[in-house]
Parts: sequence; structure tokens; C-alpha cells
Amino acid sequence: MQRTVMISAALFLVSATIGCSGGSLTTREKGAGIGALGGAAAGGIIGAAVGHAGAGAAIGGALGLGSGALVGDQLQGQEQKQADQQRQIDVNQAELDRQRRELDRLKKPAEY
Repeated sequence: MQRTVMISAALFLVSATIGCSGGSLTTREKGAGIGALGGAAAGGIIGAAVGHAGAGAAIGGALGLGSGALVGDQLQGQEQKQADQQRQIDVNQAELDRQRRELDRLKKPAEY
């Protein structure tokens, strides 16, 4: 039983790694991965104390995956909000610069 759980966990990690190899990981994916690994480690330690390390690792990994994904999603949302705010600041600055150039042009005396 324990060997089956360990093999399943290893296959899951390999398939997750291969499935995510298409580019850089998002913050949500990083959070899910960290949560899954941390949860599996903690679950394995707790499970070993009661004689079921494999089951503890599997349960801890699943719980860690879910909670890590939720935390990662919140962080990714904050990053997106900050990026949107920076884009708006850049647009506003460009408009201010344009208006400043227009005012300078209008202040120059007309040439006859």
C-alpha cells in the first residue's frame, strides 16, 4: 500500500513537472507547487508518527496543493492589479507630457 502511494506521488510529480514545462510558472502555479511539497512533507512526518507516512503525505500534499493554489491566486491578483495601476500611471504621465509640450508651444510668441 505504502509503495503504491509513493509510486503514485512520484508519477504525479513527474507528470505535473512535464505538464508545466511549457514556459515560466505563474504565481498561482508556484504557490500550488510549494503548497503541495510542503503539505506532503508535513503530512508525511505526521503520518509517520502514526504509522501511515504514505497516506499522510498524500493527504498533506492534496491539502497543500489546494491551499497553495489559493494563496498563489491571491498574490497573482495583487500582481495584476499593481501592473494595471502602473499602466494607468504611464498613460497619465504620457498625457501630462503631451499637454506640457502643447502649453510650451502655445506660450511661444507667434512668428510673423
